[in-house]
Amino acid sequence: MALRGDWTVDTISGLENGLAEVSERLKAGAVVDVADLGRFDVAGAYLIDRTFRESPSGDKVRVAIRGEHANAMRLLQAARKAYAGPAAPPRFLHGWKGFLDLTGRAMVSIADEITETVGFFGETLVTIGRQIANPRRIRPVSVVSVMEKAGLNALPIVMLLSFFIGMVVAYLGARILGDFGASVFTVELVAFSMLREFGVVITAVILAGRTNSAFTAEIGAMKMRQEIDAMRVIGIKPMDALVVPRVIAMLIMTPILTFAAMMAGMFGGLLVCWGELGVSPAMFFARIAEVVPAQHFWVGFVKAPAFAVVLAVIACKQGLSVGGDVGSLGSRVTTSVVQGIFMVILMDALFALWFLEMDW
Repeated sequence: MALRGDWTVDTISGLENGLAEVSERLKAGAVVDVADLGRFDVAGAYLIDRTFRESPSGDKVRVAIRGEHANAMRLLQAARKAYAGPAAPPRFLHGWKGFLDLTGRAMVSIADEITETVGFFGETLVTIGRQIANPRRIRPVSVVSVMEKAGLNALPIVMLLSFFIGMVVAYLGARILGDFGASVFTVELVAFSMLREFGVVITAVILAGRTNSAFTAEIGAMKMRQEIDAMRVIGIKPMDALVVPRVIAMLIMTPILTFAAMMAGMFGGLLVCWGELGVSPAMFFARIAEVVPAQHFWVGFVKAPAFAVVLAVIACKQGLSVGGDVGSLGSRVTTSVVQGIFMVILMDALFALWFLEMDW
């Protein structure tokens, strides 16, 4: 069959009926001559490929191309690769097979996610090291902007929740310890719990829910609008422009928020001790200074940078993994928050075990 003239999306509508008649007489070994072919696009290539793909008897037809044309072979190959046959019917496994299949897929997905996150964490450390070696690559405006939105704006909610947690701890301690005649130890209970655990954990959990979701949504929206691809085209690395400023900002602001949470929680405990136990503020702080060692403050404070790095890396990684649809964005935001909270609890447990073994 010799092709002549233009075979484009604007001209093939009148050719389809003729091709249908030709396809009824096709046999294996058909030859298509493209020497006199004019303009040719993917629509024309798809029509030719569909005509010769299968003979009336159901056999696949291998078409030989004869003649020279600038785009014919390339477009025919592209049309052939793009063709997707009918989807296979979905298989639903039931019983133990279905349970094992679901469990296996979940384990493989978790292993892949861990591998990708660890690799992204390593890439982030390498990029930070390069910026430290060449400080001119650091973007101070981006860092300060993220510090304000992710850190300073989160200060009221962090302090408010820590304040109420401190009040709850002090109230429960006063009631329970009072049954044993040891209500005075409520001061130590508030100090130990807020300095070692609650201050930094509350801060990290709030940042995981508030800041992680914001980071993932921002970067994911940029990924969906192809802004990140445009950045790569003009020579801007997303790791330099998007990831590192957020990591640095979290490293700076998380310890500050942790300190504010500790002070707010102890202030809430102070009010309860003052109102329920008659412990004056002067006595409250004097007892803390005498009984509570400073190491408890540092035990809680040193966790903040570790939590900050992990939360920022998870948020940015999930944002860069967003696909092209809104469903992918919502899924990645949810995954970012869940992974962030999970890692905070897991790392806090590991820190607690290590500090107890070190007798700190």
